[in-house]
Amino acid sequence: MSDATQQPVIAKYKPCYAELEKGKRYFWCACGQSKNQPYCDGSHKGTGIVPLPYQAKANGEEVLFCGCKHTSSAPFCDGSHNNLREKYETDDPMSPENQAIPLAEEASPGCVALDGSCQVRRIDQLPDEGAGTVEVRKLIGPEDGARHQSQFHLAIPPGYSQAMEFPRRQVLLFVASGSGELAIGPRIFALGSRTGAFVRPGEIFALTAPPDRPLTAYASIFPYSWGPLWRRGVGGYFDAAYPGRTIAMDRGKATPMADRFFQVLIDKHQGFENGAQFIGEIPRSKAAAHRHLYEETLIVVSGEGCLWTDNAKTPVAAGDVIFLPRKQRHSLECTSDESMLVAGVIYPGDNPSINY
Repeated sequence: MSDATQQPVIAKYKPCYAELEKGKRYFWCACGQSKNQPYCDGSHKGTGIVPLPYQAKANGEEVLFCGCKHTSSAPFCDGSHNNLREKYETDDPMSPENQAIPLAEEASPGCVALDGSCQVRRIDQLPDEGAGTVEVRKLIGPEDGARHQSQFHLAIPPGYSQAMEFPRRQVLLFVASGSGELAIGPRIFALGSRTGAFVRPGEIFALTAPPDRPLTAYASIFPYSWGPLWRRGVGGYFDAAYPGRTIAMDRGKATPMADRFFQVLIDKHQGFENGAQFIGEIPRSKAAAHRHLYEETLIVVSGEGCLWTDNAKTPVAAGDVIFLPRKQRHSLECTSDESMLVAGVIYPGDNPSINY
């Protein structure tokens, strides 16, 4: 007769990265006692916990098997490891190793290049590529190493309204500060500070600025685009299957990550397929270096700090945009006493708390 079921042991806090063989069955250790993590070695005997089989769907399939054994998405990581400690895992920016890392150089006006395709864009130094009244500054595109998206900074002058379209694209908008209106076909949505919005493929939309100040927004386009097409009106098409398209930052709806938090703004519930937009707060600290399986862009909404990769670092401040290709090892440090607020987009993926 077996013993009563025990609680799993934390084998490691972060997940285990693996590349799998199509059709092969892998037995994920659920008890945490295996010496062959993340796979079962029979150590579960008597615990009442049994391994979970997973059959690979493709050659080279990349997965993150849960290492903490507290996931609700077994056998895969769901970010639960972040809340098994009181504080998010950090690193010492003053260590000799970190102090030896040099400052990154400017690759072109407004663009600082770090390892791989990782880079920081400074909006005020980038050229305006708009047509006439509306300012358009391209931040990220395929020429920068982005595989899935383009990102633009849009500025609509006071009292002005402009219709535009990114044909057959998913469009994510984020207002870092200010306010205005978003029209999608016949529907009108209020836009406030720290608000995310979503436009479905096939929809024409218009941004309208208030009479006393401009409306500025960041637009992320999936798949990538070379820029908007200007339209005279928004037409009549609105995908009514997804009626809610705007979500504002709300601390009451945030998900904790130890002493940090993040809130998903836009995801599948608004019709964004295979991605997510979020906003998160970073206290004064330097995160331990880590990687993601998704591509990520981060907008520094407030505060300041430093972006680190293995061989370079660069200061970042409010308004800057960070591009992180998938698997790029990096660390973001907040040097502000009042914390740093960042708005991010991940693709493909819908959980910003998963890292390895």
